[in-house]
This record gives sequence, structure tokens and C-alpha cells, in this order.
Amino acid sequence: MNHRVLSVLMAGLLVTSIVTGIVAADPPQPGTEENGLTENESATLWSRDSDNYISQEEYRQRYGENRSAVHQVANGTDVTFKRPPATAATWTRNDFEDLDAGGADTSVHPSHADLEDGVFIDDAHATIFAVQPSTRGHLESDETPLYIAPSGTMRGFIDYRVRVPNGSSSENTTIEWSLMEHKIDEVQLKKDGETIATQDGSHTPVLDYQVEDDWSANLSLEAEISVRLKKTTRFDQGNRTDVDVTYRTESRNVSDAIAVEIYDLSAYPYYAEYPNGDAGVAIFQSRLWQGYTLTEDDDARVRGVWRFYTARNTNWDMLVQSNQTDRTTVESDAIPVYVHAYPSRIGPRAEPVRDGPKLIETWGTDRPSPVDSIGDNVNIDIANQSYTTTYGVAVRAETVDREALHVAGIVRGVNASIAEPDGGSERQLRRSNLTVKVHKQNQSQATLRIELQDNQTGAPITLDDTRQYPIRGTTRNGYITVADQRVETNESGVAIVTIDESGIYTANYHPGSWLGHDPAYVSDSATVRWHPLGTIEGWFALVFEVGWQLLPFFVMFYAGKRLLRMLGPEDIFQQEP
Repeated sequence: MNHRVLSVLMAGLLVTSIVTGIVAADPPQPGTEENGLTENESATLWSRDSDNYISQEEYRQRYGENRSAVHQVANGTDVTFKRPPATAATWTRNDFEDLDAGGADTSVHPSHADLEDGVFIDDAHATIFAVQPSTRGHLESDETPLYIAPSGTMRGFIDYRVRVPNGSSSENTTIEWSLMEHKIDEVQLKKDGETIATQDGSHTPVLDYQVEDDWSANLSLEAEISVRLKKTTRFDQGNRTDVDVTYRTESRNVSDAIAVEIYDLSAYPYYAEYPNGDAGVAIFQSRLWQGYTLTEDDDARVRGVWRFYTARNTNWDMLVQSNQTDRTTVESDAIPVYVHAYPSRIGPRAEPVRDGPKLIETWGTDRPSPVDSIGDNVNIDIANQSYTTTYGVAVRAETVDREALHVAGIVRGVNASIAEPDGGSERQLRRSNLTVKVHKQNQSQATLRIELQDNQTGAPITLDDTRQYPIRGTTRNGYITVADQRVETNESGVAIVTIDESGIYTANYHPGSWLGHDPAYVSDSATVRWHPLGTIEGWFALVFEVGWQLLPFFVMFYAGKRLLRMLGPEDIFQQEP
């Protein structure tokens, strides 16, 4: 594939240069496993793989086949996304089927599992494999919440091994132990201690859940493991043998927990109509969100600061197999993959870029860069300085279809319900009338009088730009710039500015966003010219200054003329006798 095609493909996929590492072995080659994904899709999954690029020829020699174009790009870099992709959940769901328990005498577990030991039950654990749909948000270096959909699925892995005591024999007594039964009785999914889903015992439980009206929660996977052993004791009585049979049972409760954020959105829209017929729309959401569309055909859209990548959970790269005498570490056949959201240096964007909506306002919380939370060997276009979370984004567009307004979240499949704001969603947007004129002047400076009014009613517009910007409010922010100064109008809509240099001055009104004002105004400008010669005092000063500068020449001229008269022409031009 030539460089031009490669560049276009990288731009289309929002590819970012990422140097990633692998803890154990590389993930399987794309297309080599039946995991529900195409070769192209699976090639984009591994943001933590080793991006050691090899040429097409070398790849063909090594694997006996050609790569797809996307696979070739992903071999040397990582792929990021505008929206949370479905590939992570698809891979996880299918790869989970390859996870197998070890049998009665062998426990299989990841190294981070919390192991429980009892009398007969050893290395028992219940470990969460994945919760999806979900997205790991990178807000700050020490703040990386896992956002999960209100309705989703938890997958877990439960295993243990049974310790069967060794038999013993003495002079006339023989003891034998045998395993009669072992099982996982029941698996439960709990939210803050309350059971929300149950399933019959399984080593690989899949529990569907639904949670409503919650913000943060603690999800726990719990299972009850039970075993039953038979103890046979034989007493040799010479000509007979007495047999005593007893049964021993044991139960162990194992669990694993994960802190989550229940990701449920309610978006608040605000609308305005510009005097020229353009439409304004702003969406506010108090949690991280992706963006929104403006038209039914999905052509016009705006998105915030968040971008996405997919990466495996490295805790599952290797599994430990333990039995009575040994522990062995092996590569895992099942690897969960998660979607990650991060603030991008690209920032908020409106599309189409050239002739699409115009981004006019964003607001949110300023946070430090979360670059340290990404981990080693990951290099994405993450904001490496402080950024704004863009809880709100406003645009101006030629057309906005309110019925087609679609707000998407950072968790796949979670879209916001549209809620009417308490103060109403409509905003009046009027023309403003800005005038500027020379109020007072002298030969050294002038005073400009700037007046700002409602063009429709003539009412004065008072500006106060000291307040923090809210979504709604009673005061009006905004300012006027003129002569490299930033001023605000008083209660009469008037501002006074002093200038001391001649020239043409343009005053510009910068209104506060229409989101926080009703009515709101569009910008306006006005121009005035000032020169000291525009006044009688100025002309007098000019004449005086010119006269003062020419005075030495007048004195010299007058003195020369007097000298000529005193000497006379006969004294200057005398003839020889």
C-alpha cells in the first residue's frame, strides 16, 4: 500500500501514533480466531500490543498470507475512534467461551484473584472477567472510573480445587477418603449488597443486570462452593472387619467486587434563532458524554473533547494452574477488552468541518491531564496539559432538526433522554445597536462615548463580565473592545473611553453567550475617526506650533533685511578709483 493510501486510511480511522507493549505474548493474529470480528475489526483492538511494524513482504513470508490495509496500519500504530466501538464487547463475549476451569484437583485463576482456602477447598475464587457495555474514563491521573450501562452483562470466572486427605493405615485400622461431590451451588450479582441477578452454579457465569436511578455503585460477584467427602474407616478384628462410613462437607463463599459509575444520561437542550435565520442549539449534560447530531441524516454533528481506544485487561494475559503439588503459569485463552475514553488534544469538533455547524461555546470543569493514568507503552493524542471536560457544547448552524436531535454518551449504546430545562429551552436572540462618537476633545486627547442598545426596543444593554458563566441567570455578561481597551456599559448602556492618539477607532461588542441570557444579543460594531485638527483649539495649536517652529527663520530674515538697510548698497559695492 503506497504512502498516500496509508495516510488517507490513517486519517479516516483517527489513527494516532502509539508505542505499546505486551506483558506476555502478543494477541492472536487478526483473523485467526472465530471471535465475531473481521480481520480489520480485530486488528484495531490492541492498543497495548507491540507496534513493531513489518513490511508486507516480511509479513507474507512469516505468515503465508497478505494483510488487509487496516491490519497493516494497526501493525505499526494504534487506532482511536470518534465513538465507542462495539468491537471490545464482541471480542470479550466470544473469547470468554474459551475460558475453562481446571477440574476437581486443579484450580485455574488469574494472578490478581483473591484466593480462599478451607479444610477441603483450596485456591477458591470468584473473579470478575468483564462488565459490558462499559467504558473506562480517564479523567485525571488518579481518577479512572468505570462507566457501565444501566442494562448490561457481567461475566465471571469461578474455580477451586478439592483437597482430598491422604489415606492412612495402622496395625489394624485403614482410613480412606474419597470425593463424593463438588459444585458451585449458586452465583449472585449484587449491587451495594442487594442481589440483582442470580444464576445456577457455573464456572463461567453470565449474569444480565438492570440498574436504575443510581449514580455510583459497588458490584460484587458472589458464589457458594460446596464439597462432600466420604471417609471410610476399616477396623480389622481378626476374623472380621468392621467398616465405619462418615461424610464430611464444607462450603466456602467467594466473591469479587468492582466500583462502577452507572452511566445514565439526561441532556438539557437550549435553542435560539439568529436574526439571519440560523439556528443555535446547546446541550448540557452533567456527566461525560460524546456529542450530538443536528439532522435526521446524521450529516451535521458536534462532539466534545472525548475520544476512544480499545485495550485488553492485562490481568488476564496469564493464568495460574495450581494443584496439590505444583503451580504453573500459562498463557490465557481468554482476554477481556475494554473501551477507554480520554480527553484528546484535538478538542471539541463540529462536522462537516468547512461548511457544517460552527462551534460557538463549550464549558465544563478544568482538570489536570490524565496522561499518567494511561499506563506504560501507550502513546495516544491525549491532552498533556489541563483540559475542559466539555459538559456543555453550543453550535450555530443553518438547520437544526429538533425532532432528530440525538445525544450520545461515552458508553456504547447509551443515549441521553432529552429533558426540558427548568427555565425553558427557548432563548430570544436579537440584534444589538452599538454607536460610538467623540464626546469631548482637545489638542491632546479625546473622549469617546459608546452606547449599546437593544436594536428592537432601544432599551440600554448593561454589561457585567465579572460573573461566572452559568447556564441561566439574570445578569448579563459581555464586553466592548476599543483602542486596545476592554470596557463594560453602565446601567444607561454607556461606556466612556479616553484616547490620546489620532486615528480611526472601531468598537466591537462581544456579547455573552445566548445560553445564559433571555433575551440575548448578537454582536455589533461601530467606527469613529478623531484628529486634533477637528477642533478650533486644535487648529490654533497647530498654527501656534508651526509659528513657534518658524520663529528663528523669521528673526534671521528680519535681521538680514535690517542689516542691508543700515549698510546701504554703496557700502557693499564700492568702485575702484
